[in-house]
Amino acid sequence: MIQRFAFLVWPILSGILAAVALLIYLPDMFAPQTSTPQIRQTATSYNDVRGPFSYADAVEHAASSVVNIYTRTVVPSSNNQIYNDPDIRKYYDANTGHKERIQSSLGSGVILSPEGYIATNNHVISGADSIVVALQDGREATATVVGNDPDTDLAVLKINLPQLPSITISSSANLRVGDVTLAIGNPFGVGQTVTMGIISATGRNQLGLNTYEDFIQTDAAINPGNSGGALINAQGNLIGINTAIFTRSGGSQGIGFAIPSDQAQQVMQDLIEHGRVIRGWVGVEAQEITPELAESFGLKDTKGLIIAGIFRNGPAHQAGLLPGDILLEIGGKKIVNSYNSMYSVARMPPGTIIPVKVWRNGEVIELDIAVAERPAIDNAVKEVPATKADEANSDNVKP
Repeated sequence: MIQRFAFLVWPILSGILAAVALLIYLPDMFAPQTSTPQIRQTATSYNDVRGPFSYADAVEHAASSVVNIYTRTVVPSSNNQIYNDPDIRKYYDANTGHKERIQSSLGSGVILSPEGYIATNNHVISGADSIVVALQDGREATATVVGNDPDTDLAVLKINLPQLPSITISSSANLRVGDVTLAIGNPFGVGQTVTMGIISATGRNQLGLNTYEDFIQTDAAINPGNSGGALINAQGNLIGINTAIFTRSGGSQGIGFAIPSDQAQQVMQDLIEHGRVIRGWVGVEAQEITPELAESFGLKDTKGLIIAGIFRNGPAHQAGLLPGDILLEIGGKKIVNSYNSMYSVARMPPGTIIPVKVWRNGEVIELDIAVAERPAIDNAVKEVPATKADEANSDNVKP
């Protein structure tokens, strides 16, 4: 029996020896197949990307142009209506109800030109009876209000002093998230202070602070008194006007907002040259479309604005726009939301012809609207909104 299978011994033995040799010299051939993650590594060392050791040059370049603003407002105590009641007043001194008190507040500003024009926030100087500007070099001057724009919370002041420093402005159009920022102002009245951070976001809007919002968000500490001060870049150039903070405690929590320098410069020039800010206007009230309304109108896309009302004899009325139309495009750009549309129209110079596309009775209609200057809305007369537009629940906006 053994002899019958003797011829198989040598082949089996050879196979075993070959397998042992493969395991010894080619172990990867029998290893389980695994996927190796592709990890990207760089040869750049930490020392190759370090920033400057100091921002003192940037601060020195800008700080002399940042001023402290002190306001005084006379508040009559007679505003309290209780003193107007004869039965109450007979128990008090005759002059008790007519005493006045002085209300003081503080803020910051930025000298934008050697002629003495200063940019600040409107809420810093609103209602003030006197405004005093204190410079870094110790000089002080009484300021006059050139103009103000509550819609952007900006104001322009004027002082008359010789040899005034002025800040250099850098366009805010090229700002990037992560850029270094420095905030200069007068927080809590302690004196000029510099804080550092980065740009946390750009284009912040719909915060409920102003009518026209396009804020730079920064984590550089901004506190009460910083309003109207400078937000500068690492080169010391102005990129924004510090305006507001988001806070639960009353102090800085790393979420501050500044008006971009491009917007501030445009508002300042309009206030100086025209005494008002000139904005584009088409004369409609619009509200964002909901999925339910889009379905009822036969639209597949919810990106659009329902024309809820039209100002009589305004640009949209003269162009043939009707209440109930759904605005799909403005100037060749699709509608993103109501705020962006309002802001884009406001930035257009009066006289600009803008093509628009609207959805009306199941078809797309193209119209041309001649942009006019935004009037005092209270004086405009509005047509009755369309029935379907009244069904929406969102707030009206006025482009």
